[in-house]
Order: sequence, then structure tokens, then C-alpha cells
Amino acid sequence: MKIICIGRNYADHIKELDNAKPIEPIIFLKPDTAILLKKQPFFIPEFSNDVHHEVELLVRINKIGKHIDKKFAHKYYDEIGLGIDFTARDLQLQLKEKGLPWEKAKSFDGAAVIGNFIKKDNFEDINNIHFSLKRNESTVQKGNSMLMMWKIDALIEYISKYFTLKIGDVIFTGTPAGVGRVETNDVLTGYIGETEMFSIKVK
Repeated sequence: MKIICIGRNYADHIKELDNAKPIEPIIFLKPDTAILLKKQPFFIPEFSNDVHHEVELLVRINKIGKHIDKKFAHKYYDEIGLGIDFTARDLQLQLKEKGLPWEKAKSFDGAAVIGNFIKKDNFEDINNIHFSLKRNESTVQKGNSMLMMWKIDALIEYISKYFTLKIGDVIFTGTPAGVGRVETNDVLTGYIGETEMFSIKVK
């Protein structure tokens, strides 16, 4: 499987990081070694002093596809999940300043939390899904899929121009505003609506 991540898909997050608004989706990849194992804590890596949480809606691909037209994209997934794209922000800024790729800051071991999934049919409208992240019982991020600059089906169409999508691939669809630094002993809990999708401890 591969993990395909979308950057800068929420205008409020672009603003909070003072980034330029993209004219097309920004794509980067995480290897499967970035997946945080179930029931394991997230360990802050020794090479960063500023790791940020970025909660995101996830889409899991259920059939092989290439050059998928947006009107057929809904046939390529039947589950929506929630996860965290952990980012070593200090390292990312250093890499960006040098014009280098972000992978060391985004794709290190444990940098991808993949929580539970919910059947797509359980949602009235996949373009109106509310999700949130609590840090130590305080809500720090809130988002809704209606605020995506590129909605799920548009992302699948765009991604499949460049990468063949295979069964089990996971798309991280972007994060809303409210990203912030995690500290040792934090507990991060993600929700779709009122349903808890994951809970992890930071060490």
C-alpha cells in the first residue's frame, strides 16, 4: 500500500502557516513504515523539537484505478477514516528554505496515524463531514469536508493522473487550521462527528 497526502487543502490552514495558495493539489507520499502501529504511542523523534499534529479525513481505496474521471471516483472507495499527519515543523521549515523535499519531516517512522474507518453509506453527504481533534480533552482542531479546496472525488481524479491507485491505498485529504506542537504525555483523540476514531499517547 501507499499513503498519498494532500497539502494545503484548507484555506484557513494555508493562512495560519503563511503559505501561498496552490493552484492545484500538493501531493507528497509517506511509506508504509510511517504508519503508527495500533495501540502504540507516538514517540517524538530525537531530530525534532517541534512536532505538530495535523488531523485529517482519510479515504481508503477499494479498487485499482488510473485516470479516474471525477464522476466515477465515488466507485473507488467505500470508507472514510481519520488520522494524523505528524510533521516535524522545524525540520520542514529548514528543508523548504533550501528548496528540498519534505519527506524527512513528514514521512519518518510513526508519522502517519491511521484510525478507524466508517462505511461511506453511513454519511448523508461526504462533502459535509465534521471532524475534530482533542489534545488532553481540549479541542484544538475542527474541520469539515465542505471546506476542502479540492473535495474527495476531485482529489481521486487528480491523484490518479500521476499514480495508479491500488486496493488498500490511503489518501490523507489535508488538515484544517489549529495545528500545534505536541508534548510528552499528551493524549490526542480524533473524532468524526461524535464518534471516537483513535486515541494515542505521546512519549
